[in-house]
Amino acid sequence: MSEPFVGHGPGSREYRRLIIGLFFAGVATFAQLYATQAVLPQIAVDLRIGPAAAALTVSAATLGLAAGVIPWSMVADRIGRIPAMATGVIIATVLGVCAPLSDGILPLLVLRLGEGIALGAVPAVALAYLSEEVRASHAAAAAGSYIAGTTLGGLTGRLVAGGIGEVGGWRAGMWAVAAICVVSAALFLWLTPRARGFRPSARGAGPRALTRLLRPLRSARQLALYAQGFLLMGAFVAVYNYLGFHLAAPPFLLPAWLVTLLFVAYLAGTISSPWAGSLASRHGRYTVLLVAIGVAVAGAVLLVMPSTGAVLTGLVLFTAGFFGAHAVASGWVPADADPEVRAQASSLYYFGYYAGSSLFGWALGLVFGAVGWGWFIAGVVAMCAAAAVIAGVALRTSAAGRV
Repeated sequence: MSEPFVGHGPGSREYRRLIIGLFFAGVATFAQLYATQAVLPQIAVDLRIGPAAAALTVSAATLGLAAGVIPWSMVADRIGRIPAMATGVIIATVLGVCAPLSDGILPLLVLRLGEGIALGAVPAVALAYLSEEVRASHAAAAAGSYIAGTTLGGLTGRLVAGGIGEVGGWRAGMWAVAAICVVSAALFLWLTPRARGFRPSARGAGPRALTRLLRPLRSARQLALYAQGFLLMGAFVAVYNYLGFHLAAPPFLLPAWLVTLLFVAYLAGTISSPWAGSLASRHGRYTVLLVAIGVAVAGAVLLVMPSTGAVLTGLVLFTAGFFGAHAVASGWVPADADPEVRAQASSLYYFGYYAGSSLFGWALGLVFGAVGWGWFIAGVVAMCAAAAVIAGVALRTSAAGRV
């Protein structure tokens, strides 16, 4: 009689393929999701709209993703984690190719919304898939590696779109990103090993679906973790949405190509995500979460300085802190949830995460336009502080936070 499956461990061929495969899933997802962010000033000029309206191209995609994660988690319960993620990535890539054909802001927003809904398949189930396929003692580190792939995807999308967009326009930049996503999706499908810890369920539909979805919402710890994603992601996306507009104005007056290069700061998140996951495995999730938020706040304060060097340093710290906190919080959600509703718990986290991105990615732009960058950053710091206070109240005594 064969031994029960307890999860892949580091050193095994399946573990390596799983981590690398999900890494490319993260690239395929997040390169598309944020492809417009580096070319927002160009979109604003070409379509004759303001900064906040241009930023809606990011918010539409993240809003779609927020709307899609919960339905995708239910689909994944029935057809499997890998088929659900593969379907979403393929549909999103097709829509990503069509989006630059838009001749106005409304059709562009509609296509970006659909792209986001399709992309919701990956964050909705990736961490549930990890929790089922990786040994429990290595789940936090594995989650950090997956988040690192999402950061590299976000960086790739921004750099490619911004670099090529500077030469050939924002449409060419988005098409180049779509081509990268096609390759990344193919690598994800080829590398990811078949699921062994998943058991199909018909409970993802009907009245029981709502019951399963509501179960995590009865937990104060789960709600506190969802609040981390909502507040921190909202602050993070807002900074990257409007930093280009800020640096193009006095006293900086930086050219578009140089502003695009500042997105290299995203690499700080690629490094901090797996590092935070490893530290959380040794020192506890709660401690690492609060330290990461503190680093993000320190970086945000530096963004107020009228110095390019100070802004770059602040952006690196802010990015590293945010992704460290996100890696810990997102991996904590399925670890804390009941095994039967892990996919739903993860999807609720990402619903809050991208709802925050959509709301604050637009709303803080109104603050920026009305009262300036200093008050904009004050709002960012306040959101990070609120996340830390909520964590301190609800997560300090969690047993899962100490593993």
